[in-house]
Amino acid sequence: MWKWNISLGAVTQVAVFTLILTFGPDATAFAHHPMGGRTPETFLQGLLSGFGHPIIGIDHFAFIVAMGVAVGMAGLNLAIPALFIAASVLGVMLHVSSITLPTVELIVATSVLVVGAAIALGRSIPASVWGALFAIAGLFHGYAFGEAVFGAEPTPVAAYLLGLAIVQAALATGVALIARRSGAGSIQARLAGATIAGIGVAILTGQVIAA
Repeated sequence: MWKWNISLGAVTQVAVFTLILTFGPDATAFAHHPMGGRTPETFLQGLLSGFGHPIIGIDHFAFIVAMGVAVGMAGLNLAIPALFIAASVLGVMLHVSSITLPTVELIVATSVLVVGAAIALGRSIPASVWGALFAIAGLFHGYAFGEAVFGAEPTPVAAYLLGLAIVQAALATGVALIARRSGAGSIQARLAGATIAGIGVAILTGQVIAA
């Protein structure tokens, strides 16, 4: 039990630190340019960009952590985050193909708020609803991911997608395994959900003010 509390505390502290970073004026812009604004030109550059983007992107990182917590506390199949990952790949391809999705940043921020709030409430939600939410969110998160490789050649784009898939799968699965040790409705998981919902509120507020 002591070991679980330490692990959950670490997840929550990361979420709190992320919330603080949200108020940095350049945080969101930096998250969308993990290569310093340069378009990846090689397989390695694309792969490294894919590895970094879900971690340095405040909104994306918060959502993936929330997804892992939701999967773990609800006892869902660990394959369910694959819906988010597959949809994010589609979203990237829509972006690089110059197909526009509306209000992407608002929907991404809202997805963080919604999933965080659902976890905080601790209510039972069917696996099909979680799956649909992850798939829809994945499409818009993926579209935002696509900014980093817009205009890139096919090879770095493919490497970027590989990096994204690896990092997202590892992060979501790791958090889910931690959260599974607590179970549905635990105070630790609900606290993490509330913190993540706060991140969503902060991001949405920043976008509204900026607009």
